[in-house]
Amino acid sequence: MNPEKLAHENHKLEKRLCREVGRAIVDFNMIEEGDRVMVCVSGGKDSYGLLDILMKLQARAPINFEIIAVNLDQKQPGFPDHILPEYLCKLGVKHHIETQDTYSIVKKVIPEGKTMCSLCSRLRRGILYRVAKELGATKIALGHHRDDMLQTLFLNMFFGGKLKGMPAKLVSDNGEFMVIRPLAYVTEKDLIRWAEVKQFPIIPCTLCGSQENLQRKQVGNMLRDWDKKFPGRLENMLTALQNVVPSHLMDRKLFPFEGIKVTGEADEDGDKAFDEEPLPDPVPPTTDDETGNEVPARAVIPIAVH
Repeated sequence: MNPEKLAHENHKLEKRLCREVGRAIVDFNMIEEGDRVMVCVSGGKDSYGLLDILMKLQARAPINFEIIAVNLDQKQPGFPDHILPEYLCKLGVKHHIETQDTYSIVKKVIPEGKTMCSLCSRLRRGILYRVAKELGATKIALGHHRDDMLQTLFLNMFFGGKLKGMPAKLVSDNGEFMVIRPLAYVTEKDLIRWAEVKQFPIIPCTLCGSQENLQRKQVGNMLRDWDKKFPGRLENMLTALQNVVPSHLMDRKLFPFEGIKVTGEADEDGDKAFDEEPLPDPVPPTTDDETGNEVPARAVIPIAVH
């Protein structure tokens, strides 16, 4: 690809990332006037991308909010602890590096070959909550993207027996912080491309990155395969998470099945008892002006960030 065309494609990618992050922020009212947003930066492509796009939006947003980048150095052997401080200083963003040796704890407690993510996550979460309180953060921003959210949905269905995903915005489990995921509408492949464009100094996670048989990786491979074979399927799945019909599921806590009564009146949403439930007609594709590719049509939601 010639340099001029490459620059054009990179510009379209940047516009798309800003648009999707801005749309998520508006849809879920993630960031408000005067917020102090603690952006958790791990050294991976997703959190680098999150910080980069939030800084772009901060410069042009109609509201004022503060960004503080926070990294937790877990003292993994060989971890290049100079990379993130140097990068964040170069950006000129406020930042804080928290050093806690969770690596030794996890390696000591978890038997060799077993999944370390659960314990590592709990330790990391507790430390970051403390740091957020010390910094006076009003929001904690995490770098989970659309594909992470869909993976979580299937992991809970397959292995947890729950129809539960990863929310774009929710109060933390200790009740003290608002956790936001501004990348909720962003695809992983776009973040991979953006990391290449920006040449982020990626730091691999040697603690869990070598565990190739993690259930999340298996589900991730399944979704990537679907995305290749059935373009638009993942977009439809994300849309489905925003169009829940409790009366057509089976959770008695969400819908009062025991108390419903016949009304004698026709209801388009009622059960068509003797018909096989038809699948909806496929949504006709439209052309994405950012990629030039055909994608499923979806509602266009105006956003304040351009």
